Amino acid sequence: MNAVDTNIFLYSIDRGEPAKQLKAQQLLWQLRAAPQPTFLLWQVLGELGRQLRRWRDQGKITPTEFGQHIQAFRYLFPLVLPTPAVFDLALALADHFSLSHWDGMLLGACQAAGIVTLYTEDMGAPRIIDGIQLINPLV
Repeated sequence: MNAVDTNIFLYSIDRGEPAKQLKAQQLLWQLRAAPQPTFLLWQVLGELGRQLRRWRDQGKITPTEFGQHIQAFRYLFPLVLPTPAVFDLALALADHFSLSHWDGMLLGACQAAGIVTLYTEDMGAPRIIDGIQLINPLV
């Protein structure tokens, strides 16, 4: 199973980064059509909302675009809600692999949901962290 980090979703709509935008868009559509399931993690949806609000408030996107993007991302992949185990997993992963708290939370959510591949440009991707393959699709 797959998951996609916040930065990939954001690049898919970022006109200021056309090369990354195209790669991110292609990845999202490939994952949508692939037989292996891809999921949207709750934390990623929350981060998307926060960043898109910032872009809206800065005038980078309109209020209408804000709503359209949130809805499009929300329904592109099934949403996975966190479980209580995510927090414990996150703390252990962050400590063991010297990750930020939020990166630990993301990987903890992946582990709890059975995600084996995370598409991200963060955390030193490409690499494998505790059985989760991190792939940077933007290189």
